[in-house]
Amino acid sequence: MALRNALLAALIDRESSGYDLAKRFRVSVANFWTATPQQLYRELDKMEAEGLLTARMVRQDKRPDKRLFSVTDAGRAALHEFTRQEPRPTTVRDELLVQVEALAWADHAAVRASIEARIKQSEQRVEAYERQLAEILGSRSHEEFLATGNRIGPYLTLQRGISFERENISWGELALRVLQSRSV
Repeated sequence: MALRNALLAALIDRESSGYDLAKRFRVSVANFWTATPQQLYRELDKMEAEGLLTARMVRQDKRPDKRLFSVTDAGRAALHEFTRQEPRPTTVRDELLVQVEALAWADHAAVRASIEARIKQSEQRVEAYERQLAEILGSRSHEEFLATGNRIGPYLTLQRGISFERENISWGELALRVLQSRSV
């Protein structure tokens, strides 16, 4: 179950509330895994029941109490075992590509608008990922970080997210040029 492993990976370095995990999934983890807050909370409860996580209650003034989750030894072992498995091949399920595939019968203006929206989304994600990368790097250069840093995993996943979104921008710009040149 991949959501379980993504949660273990997100919690491995520090405990976190479900709310904070949902925010992290929406912002940084989204470059390699997506889940709704409802899916996260259901999975956190299951993982706690199975002994992969522990949760402690933290009282808050003027807010509801919150549960902070942390990975147990069993959770670390499960994550370690997951890293020993060969991952499934990546599959693409992209509604925009279905729209582009159907261009001969499509509303061309709507498809162009969808491509433009995708470019904008990707540009926003690149900016967000680059901000997160800057936080990880601190005052160090990439080379200094790679030689001394301890958060290599998040560094590499952010680099992958940045590359992916830049490729989306490049493809979107190509698609718009092609559609413009063909007056489609």
